[in-house]
Amino acid sequence: MNRTEGAGRGWALAPRGVRMYLDVMAQIDRYTHGHHESVLRSHTWRTAQNSAGFLLSHLETGDRLLDVGCGPGTITMDLADWVAPGEVIGLDRSPEVIERAREAADARQLSNLSFEVGDVYNLEFEDSSFDVVYAHQVLQHLSDPTRALKEMRRVLADGGWLAVRDGDYGEFTWSPPNDGLTRWMELYHQITRRNDAEADAGRFLAGWVESAGFESLERSTSEWTYESAEEREWWADLWADRVLYSEFARQGLEYELTTSEELSEISDAFRAWSDSAEGIFVVVHEEVLARK
Repeated sequence: MNRTEGAGRGWALAPRGVRMYLDVMAQIDRYTHGHHESVLRSHTWRTAQNSAGFLLSHLETGDRLLDVGCGPGTITMDLADWVAPGEVIGLDRSPEVIERAREAADARQLSNLSFEVGDVYNLEFEDSSFDVVYAHQVLQHLSDPTRALKEMRRVLADGGWLAVRDGDYGEFTWSPPNDGLTRWMELYHQITRRNDAEADAGRFLAGWVESAGFESLERSTSEWTYESAEEREWWADLWADRVLYSEFARQGLEYELTTSEELSEISDAFRAWSDSAEGIFVVVHEEVLARK
């Protein structure tokens, strides 16, 4: 259920201005991760190769591309290189993250790239104005992913590509078994459900895209695998910090789903997992390509 459902007769009878305000506020989805340094540490690691490989062979020089939910823009900058001189716009709702992306883009001197603050539910672009619309790990955080996809379809030109990729937390796997990580996964699902979000978005991705009016979908899967000592340490360190300091921690405490003591135990569990020479963690993604 999205946040506008079940509002009842009182909402319907409210003055028009009040209804418009409530509707806008209802679509301000709560981001489970937030923008703590431990989150951005992961986001800035992402590249077009490790996060948009399913799209790259379909890009053409001169394409106009929109990256929805671009975060700090590392993938966006790579995509700008791929389609140059085609215009690329990165969009995110966080002004602080957009400013960071702009600074990084200035350092790379990408003249065909810009970053804007915006709303995935109300894209401020003309109909049919992009050849490609890309969204990476965005839909899993939304209360109404189909509505967002319909808006992406609106701004996509006929024959253009929609490319979306989302994780499926329920398919993540790790070894050796670890009770702390099992509890982390349970808690993550509890928090995202409170946020009207879908942690297992990958398995629903194709259905959402079809519901938004797209046909002839191309589906694929890919993984991020953390197995070497360096990879395990990096992945464990960022999640050990996230469960203590990020929005994930703050929301878990606010919703009374966990305690500070339990969060500390989960943080320690990530570090203990990384110390195992046989340790492995696999992050599973579903990918969908569709043409308008």
